[in-house]
Amino acid sequence: MKIMLDAFWRAVAYCLHPRVILLSLLPLLLMVLAGLAFAQWGWWPVVDAVRLWLDGTAVQTVIDQGFDWLGVPQFKSVVPALVVVVLVTPLIVILSLLAVATLMTPALVKMVGARRFPDLERRHGAGFFGSLGWSLGHTLLALMLLMVSIPLWFLPPLMLVVPPLIWGWLTYRVMSFDAWAEHASRQERRALMQRHRLELLTMGIVTGLLGAAPSVVWASAAVFIAAFVVLIPAAIWIYALVFAFSSLWFSHFCLQALQQLRQEQESGYRGSTGVQTTLDVQAREVGRASATGAGESAALPPAAVPGPTDTANREVS
Repeated sequence: MKIMLDAFWRAVAYCLHPRVILLSLLPLLLMVLAGLAFAQWGWWPVVDAVRLWLDGTAVQTVIDQGFDWLGVPQFKSVVPALVVVVLVTPLIVILSLLAVATLMTPALVKMVGARRFPDLERRHGAGFFGSLGWSLGHTLLALMLLMVSIPLWFLPPLMLVVPPLIWGWLTYRVMSFDAWAEHASRQERRALMQRHRLELLTMGIVTGLLGAAPSVVWASAAVFIAAFVVLIPAAIWIYALVFAFSSLWFSHFCLQALQQLRQEQESGYRGSTGVQTTLDVQAREVGRASATGAGESAALPPAAVPGPTDTANREVS
């Protein structure tokens, strides 16, 4: 628990680092570039396809009647464009966040490792494709668990427990793997996941709940259409900042836990080596004492053996 709290405050402090702030702004840049590319090459074909799809449908009829009732019939022509914006914006946001997540986590882990643990050996327990496969596999498993657990969401107590547990499990499995991928070996990673399972799950649940904050901003953008242009970028930036904080928290915790594990292993090895050395010294001393005793016995003159003359003289006396 002490390591977890220490890593938490260090992650908060690291979020104020200029490099972390720049990384958190990267999704906005990617979103703008993706939006400009779509506006240049894909906007009008998609708008025309949506217009053809809406023409003559009940949806278009209801929308036209609504604009006529509001007294703004000129807005009928912008409906296909609004539909395209609503459909394309989440896709651009998700792709931007995925790209940043792929780039941000390794950069933050290297930053923490270089600043706090420069002497920690890198054993490269997993590579890029191993991390990608691990993340995709656990994400699919978490989505399956969410689908299976949907009936439990209608029960008030479980509705507040089951989804955070699933997202917390997914977060800690993915984040801890990425934090240990470069520094820990496969055996060390498995041992540390088993030892710190409760702390990692707690961190995953907390970061999962923090990730719900941008959803409030996103919902506000849906209500306040006029502020859509401002609120959506704000929500994206908060998403990226929460992701950066989560990566930093797991990086600090995981690398410190790895350092402690190696220190324990090294001290245990030294202790066993010291015991063996003491036994060797004692064995040498015993051998030396035995050799010394044998040498002294060999140096003494042999005992005199009584002859027959000595025996006869003792009998006469």
